Amino acid sequence: MKKRHEQKLVVLAIALLILFNIPIVLIYNHEGVIFGIPTFYFSVFSIWLCSIIISYIVLKRHYE
Repeated sequence: MKKRHEQKLVVLAIALLILFNIPIVLIYNHEGVIFGIPTFYFSVFSIWLCSIIISYIVLKRHYE
């Protein structure tokens, strides 16, 4: 794997550590719904899905 791809994945991991830190996660812990899903769950799972998509894009470019 190229060094810049590794760097992108490390930056993604650090960003996820910051985003899933308790004080940041509690920002989304309020009453309300988005598409019928509580705001807390929607935010956590949307961040998770975005990280999977970004990882896939970075790794896909590596194997081309």
